[in-house]
Amino acid sequence: MIPRHKVDEILQATLIEEVIGEFVNLKKSGRQYKALSPFTNEKTPSFYVVPEKQIFKDFSSGKGGNAVTFLMEVEHFSYPEALRWLAQKYNIELEEQELTPEQKEAENERESLYIVSQFAEQYFKEQLHETDAGKSIGLSYFKQRGFLPETIEKFKLGYSPDEWRAFTDAAFEQGYQEKFLTATGLTKPSPKRQNEFYDGFKGRVIFPIHSLSGRAIGFGGRTLIKDKKVPKYLNSPESLIYNKSASLYGIYFAKGEIIKEDQCYLVEGYTDVISFHQAGISNTVASSGTALTRDQIKLIKRYTPNITLLYDGDEAGIKASFRGIDMILEEGMNVKMVSFPEGEDPDSFALKNTPEDIRSYLADNARDFIVSKTEILLRDSGKDPIKRASVIKDIVASIALIPEAISRSVYTRECANLLEIEEKVLVNELNKLRRDQFKQKNRQSPQQSHQGPPPDFPPPDFFEPPSGPPQEGAPQQQAPIKKDHNLSQERDLMRILINYGEKTIIFKDGENGDVEVEIAPFIFHELERDEMFFEDSAHLKLSNELVKQVEEGIWDVQKMVHSEDKEIASLMVDLMTQRHELHDWDSRQILVMGEETKLKRAVEGALYSFKFVKINNLIRENQEAIKQAYENNQLEEALNYQKKQVIYDKIKSSLAAPSGRIILG
Repeated sequence: MIPRHKVDEILQATLIEEVIGEFVNLKKSGRQYKALSPFTNEKTPSFYVVPEKQIFKDFSSGKGGNAVTFLMEVEHFSYPEALRWLAQKYNIELEEQELTPEQKEAENERESLYIVSQFAEQYFKEQLHETDAGKSIGLSYFKQRGFLPETIEKFKLGYSPDEWRAFTDAAFEQGYQEKFLTATGLTKPSPKRQNEFYDGFKGRVIFPIHSLSGRAIGFGGRTLIKDKKVPKYLNSPESLIYNKSASLYGIYFAKGEIIKEDQCYLVEGYTDVISFHQAGISNTVASSGTALTRDQIKLIKRYTPNITLLYDGDEAGIKASFRGIDMILEEGMNVKMVSFPEGEDPDSFALKNTPEDIRSYLADNARDFIVSKTEILLRDSGKDPIKRASVIKDIVASIALIPEAISRSVYTRECANLLEIEEKVLVNELNKLRRDQFKQKNRQSPQQSHQGPPPDFPPPDFFEPPSGPPQEGAPQQQAPIKKDHNLSQERDLMRILINYGEKTIIFKDGENGDVEVEIAPFIFHELERDEMFFEDSAHLKLSNELVKQVEEGIWDVQKMVHSEDKEIASLMVDLMTQRHELHDWDSRQILVMGEETKLKRAVEGALYSFKFVKINNLIRENQEAIKQAYENNQLEEALNYQKKQVIYDKIKSSLAAPSGRIILG
């Protein structure tokens, strides 16, 4: 357990923009930062980071919180895990005891998989550097590949002994459980004997695969023997912590440089990534031998819209990648391709050339994907008119995937020249495809058409403006208001408390002149005097915490933002963020009248709305109680309810014509 004073030290040292900036490509926007949501697939940024409040808010998914909450959402950390990650980032020492066998048993399955993977990473590393077999076989192989000692250390490369169950026995001795070892593929059950196991990566050099935060989540193992029956590479199976289609090899080491360079190089294998990083091209990642997936593309898109694919000279391999590249285009990203000379791949090319020569080659040979695809397919089609017609349709299909209209227009003109065809023909075909795509995307079943707006419908502003008292002479609503209709009034009053609770407002007093009062104590006094309280469980829980602060003479809303209670922390962020305030209006010379400029009116309006709904609820309940009492011939109780009704009616009358400070009773 992390002591409270250490938690406070970690939270005080944390800068949310630095933390989130390691996972998302943030752009400065006035006093805030904004980015595309890391939680949804969106084309217009609706993810905001507010440094002065140390919070983030994602309007596309509704998620929000502080740096700890963000790590819990992105990395699926527990609360203590997120704190440990922040402590490591900001060099804060934590005194924590080593986990006992009982504690290991109590850890949830996800954390157990992380722990097992961490143990395996360290084990393979020690085998590589501290055993004779590791040095003579594993380390020799890495050195032959041209990897320097610092590179081997950076990527935490390792070696698994060529023994039947060396790793498995070591893991069992340390108390790690069979189900977690087999779930990660580190240990495998024998197909012939029950309760017998063997090492999943025996006799292989090891490439650990890391999450965005640097934790080992899987492994790749390369065999060093030449046997066609033995697969060259083995990879960890899918697990709770390793989703192959959503992971990229090297992303932990590359993400900072990708943001800095605003460019990502995508290669095919582990050694390609390592060699490029060693050559100083650190914004390089790999799909680890899998076909490129949408989740991997979205992961890159967090950091940059620009991606360059690096291939060896194999044209067949390039053609096989076309479908994946079409998905990149569909995400609105800019795609280029670089092919290396025949017989070379990114790994070998990086080892044979200086960093300067590599950068020059990449800059000189980067070709736009649409143009490259057109040239490749044209070479294959020759003069065959049927094949050329197929090429045209294929190229137009790729252009149609590009979301941005100007880019589509530029590509259409360029490809018309390459294909030696009238631009108008391509435009007509393009428009037809776009119409078909639109119809397909927006097709709804009869049931769906009555379920509200589609998922990508623009969300409303996060908060509705507070509803004030009805205008003088306006008709009063006579129908009873149901209890479940007062959530918006509760929310608005709570929002006023959170954002302005420590500020003061001035009331006119005929005898004493101007009276200055703090907003939070004033609101709580008004509610307590009239015995009106929050009904929503989250609002009530938060208000109780705030009342304690008022009674203790402190006001620290950041304490609530950093609460371990996820419901309170999430509610705090919702109440502290208003979408219209996050826009950089000042830079556009647009004057927006903030709520703070008319704070007294906002407080009175929020209190009035809350009380008006509340008293209507009480009147409705009391009228029902009177009716029930008479029906049951409980005349004394009916009389008591009628007395209460007189009080409620007076309260409602006082609410009908408020002036100055709101006084009930």
